[in-house]
Amino acid sequence: MNGIEVRNLSKTYDGRTYALRNVNIMFPERGILSIIGRNGAGKTTLIRILATELMPTSGSASVGGIDVVAKPAAAREIMAIVPQEARTIPWMTARQQVFSYLLYRGFPYSEAKERAVKSLKQLGLQKYTNKLSRLLSGGTKRKVMVATVLASEARVIFLDEPTTGLDPISRRELWQLLNKLKKEYLIVLTTHYLEEAEYLADTIAIMESGRIVAMGSMDELRKRAGQQYSVRVMDERRPKLPKGVRVVRFDGGYQVLTDRERAFAISNALMHEKARFSTNPVSLEDLFYYFAKRSINEDTEEQGDDEW
Repeated sequence: MNGIEVRNLSKTYDGRTYALRNVNIMFPERGILSIIGRNGAGKTTLIRILATELMPTSGSASVGGIDVVAKPAAAREIMAIVPQEARTIPWMTARQQVFSYLLYRGFPYSEAKERAVKSLKQLGLQKYTNKLSRLLSGGTKRKVMVATVLASEARVIFLDEPTTGLDPISRRELWQLLNKLKKEYLIVLTTHYLEEAEYLADTIAIMESGRIVAMGSMDELRKRAGQQYSVRVMDERRPKLPKGVRVVRFDGGYQVLTDRERAFAISNALMHEKARFSTNPVSLEDLFYYFAKRSINEDTEEQGDDEW
């Protein structure tokens, strides 16, 4: 397989603390794999192992058909990464940042120069080409880092929280670019923005406590959960609900996760009672709560769940 293949991958510290527990992933050579999870779930540890920055305790992992443990140098030739903690160099311009990275990777001078200009233009950064990094906003610096790895045309690109600090317009522009790139590249994306993963990813891996608790496309995750629709009610009053539906409470109302037939029946009952409600396909936020048994954010309005 020339994509990503991970088998029973684990990482422990001091032989006791698990960062990863028996992680398994199979993903093809093109497309976007999005890894989502709360802080401390193991996302960054997994990325660092796949990017040859960290050794696993047990298990195996290959990227582009290359074993990242046995042949790390060969694996690095086909990949590029923007780590979560990555920063631009303050005394370099945006063009110098990209250009120097390409020289470091072994590109000839003239080609590196052309690629740097092309990549910055691709991300709409032309006006910052000759501006020092220390004078750029945090969001623009992040886009320069993304432009840097995209310029290398590595077959596999790791983006750890790439849109952190970007304004909504810049974030959408980057999404559009990644949607185009995924047709030719394998992109591994970690993010806290669930709408970002839902919009971009071909496959979503939900991580919790070092494990992948669910993995698949949005449709596959909905089928696995058996809950295709969400009925969100902004009213404390409740009609008689079918047995077995999942109810999540929040301040001022509740949410019912169920299948299409039951969602239709519940909606009819709510309309009859003139309650305020909305019915939509189950979102990734709903699915995350279902599989991880908690919200992706520590602070959440949800107060618990039960069955009716």
